[in-house]
Amino acid sequence: MSKPDPKPKMSRETLLPRLAAHVIEHGLGGASLRPLAKAAGTSDRMLIYHFGDKETLVRDLLEYISGVYSAALDMAIGPDRPKTRQECFARILALGRGPAMQPFMTLWWEIVAGSARGLPGYKDAAEAMMARQLVWLESQMPADDPDPAGGARYLMTLLEGTLMLGTVGHARMAREGLLASGLAGPKADD
Repeated sequence: MSKPDPKPKMSRETLLPRLAAHVIEHGLGGASLRPLAKAAGTSDRMLIYHFGDKETLVRDLLEYISGVYSAALDMAIGPDRPKTRQECFARILALGRGPAMQPFMTLWWEIVAGSARGLPGYKDAAEAMMARQLVWLESQMPADDPDPAGGARYLMTLLEGTLMLGTVGHARMAREGLLASGLAGPKADD
């Protein structure tokens, strides 16, 4: 009779949740393979074995985190589709501003900055994450929306801009822009 293996076998699937938890809490800034490996309970060599190189690791990790974020949004937004684009926008904006989503938002701005700097893997990861979020947002558009794809792109642009402006201390400017677009009422919060 053989003894059960006390350590579960490492695989990409078992490593990604551990790596994601670490990155969501601590960010990617300056993360090298050793701290990531330590957080995952393995070695940097094993990370390379499972992912091939750091660029692939970052891309796969961010894709995984994007899935976690989408699942969190699904749970928070509930099963009922919004009836209007304005309602869709308001729900998602409120979620994006909420404390539960702040670790994701902080990581997102780090990914955007890494992409702008041309860091390996960041641009591809950011493009993939935006594509995934756009598909998700299109699925949230009102059932009778005449152009769900166009509406999703429109709202994505407004959401990203509004959240970015709020992050850099210009929530009032964002609110005034939303008022001008008709997407926010006069009592929209900052």
